[in-house]
Amino acid sequence: MNLLQKYLFVALDNFRSIKHNEGSEMVINNRLEAWLAFMCMDDPDDILRIIEYSPDFKEMYEQIYDICRNLDGVMRMFSKELQELDRNSVELMVDEMQKDLDKTREKLVETRKKMETKDQQLTEKDKEIELLKKELENMKKLYEENK
Repeated sequence: MNLLQKYLFVALDNFRSIKHNEGSEMVINNRLEAWLAFMCMDDPDDILRIIEYSPDFKEMYEQIYDICRNLDGVMRMFSKELQELDRNSVELMVDEMQKDLDKTREKLVETRKKMETKDQQLTEKDKEIELLKKELENMKKLYEENK
């Protein structure tokens, strides 16, 4: 992916620290700096400087201010997002539990097959023991008769 050829990535925390280290007052030199400052500055004096440089930011700050004042709306928005996250988490947990259940069922089927095989082997051994007992009885009788 050649994103660096099409986009310029700016670390806003670096921009903010550079602007604050340049002097006591933040100075905006161009529209790009105004946008970067808009994205990362929250000091009231900095906000006033941004609006002084470019008055069209005032409307955006007013919208942000209205959103912050309307906490019920913000809480509903977050509530909806949290419900969605909860629903997705529950679905993921159910899927994981279903996978575990399927694995457990497979193991149970394998164990049952092994037990059936062992039961068959035991039955065959029991039959063989019975045959050997009968043969031993017959030999004892023969031995007693030949005595």
